[in-house]
Amino acid sequence: MYALVDGNNFYVSCERVFRPSLNDRPVVVLSNNDGCAIARSNEAKALGIKMGEPWFKIRHLEEQAGLVALSANFTLYGDMSDRMMSLAAGLGPTQEVYSIDESFIGLHGVRGDLVERAWKIRARINQWIGIPCGIGIAPTKTLAKLANHIAKTAERKPGSYRDELATVCDLSRLSPDQLGEILAATDVGEVWGIGRQISAQLRERGVESVQDFVSLPCSVIRGTWGVVLERTWRELRGEPCIELSDMPAPRKQIACTRSFGQPVTGFTELREAISEFTSRAAEKLRKQHQLAGQILVFARTSPFRDGPRFSKSMVVPLVRPSADTTELANAAVKGIQRIYAPGFQLAKAGVMLLDLVSDTYVQSELDWDAPAGGLRDRTKLMQAMDQVNDRYGNRTVLLCSSGLTQGADTWGMRQVRRTPCYTTRWHDVPVARA
Repeated sequence: MYALVDGNNFYVSCERVFRPSLNDRPVVVLSNNDGCAIARSNEAKALGIKMGEPWFKIRHLEEQAGLVALSANFTLYGDMSDRMMSLAAGLGPTQEVYSIDESFIGLHGVRGDLVERAWKIRARINQWIGIPCGIGIAPTKTLAKLANHIAKTAERKPGSYRDELATVCDLSRLSPDQLGEILAATDVGEVWGIGRQISAQLRERGVESVQDFVSLPCSVIRGTWGVVLERTWRELRGEPCIELSDMPAPRKQIACTRSFGQPVTGFTELREAISEFTSRAAEKLRKQHQLAGQILVFARTSPFRDGPRFSKSMVVPLVRPSADTTELANAAVKGIQRIYAPGFQLAKAGVMLLDLVSDTYVQSELDWDAPAGGLRDRTKLMQAMDQVNDRYGNRTVLLCSSGLTQGADTWGMRQVRRTPCYTTRWHDVPVARA
């Protein structure tokens, strides 16, 4: 048995924990540079705001419908996610954190009433950190994710327990007829693993509901879409094919890209941005215990603005795989210097770390490029740098090439609507006064 714990409208819910005045109001959280809506409250959804809707298209709803728009506060969301996942882990012996707001829990060997247990965990999360969650329970991960979706859908509740604190759906308690009714009432596009393209292909064959999908012959699924979709098909029929993963698979590449708050024209500002992006990517690289063999840098103008166009990239190989921020930043700056050309209003730039290998990689003794005095091992320095920045915030310790002003007037992101980091910075901690 598996459970999926999912925070409802997670980014908005995090904001509402510290600003109760946002409850029952339409709220959206905007992407980097306040570009588009990446999270919506139920009230915002009721206004017809779609996921990814550009801010300039919905801005009029501020005055017309009282819409509240906030800049993304990923520091807050990440910390609240860690707190939620630690509480969700109490539901069962094994856990796989699937995303910032979703966690699979293995329920194998758990005794007693699973729904009652899920209800208590859900109530604890809501009471201790204020995040409302839905919990889906089923014999497979795909069905558990579907159960979670059903738990949030008011018109279909034959297997759910619901009150103001808890929303839980256990598909294993349903009879075959009841389960068939639910699957027939659920759109096939809601299934985990069936994307927009496959969903469209299924509809062309007359497959509209999940029940239509599971009724297809296995040979048709495998012959048309392959074994990956066949695995989804088997999971929906109650056959476990996807196990919990304690550790995510190592990434094949790590990217850090940003759109600028204002157009960048000078090389100094561009170099600062590239150095900063490289520092962020290097931190991610070290956290997953890997080294990079090459780094790609790019810069480009906006395709939506008038004026001369520029779009170039360059891959810079490293002498040896490294996770040292200074080595990676030096390579990135050399690359951006090679492709930079004056006279353009650059709108976006970024770096991508390539050829990733484990940090247990052993360099060959025949290293003709090594300096006579040997290589400086900065591993402890990088660890100290990461620890300081984790504790006191990004850019507490930084490379000089990143600049000291965080590019506030040039390449820094627009986040004029961002709320305080209530849980990670002392001066942002809310104070209750009598």
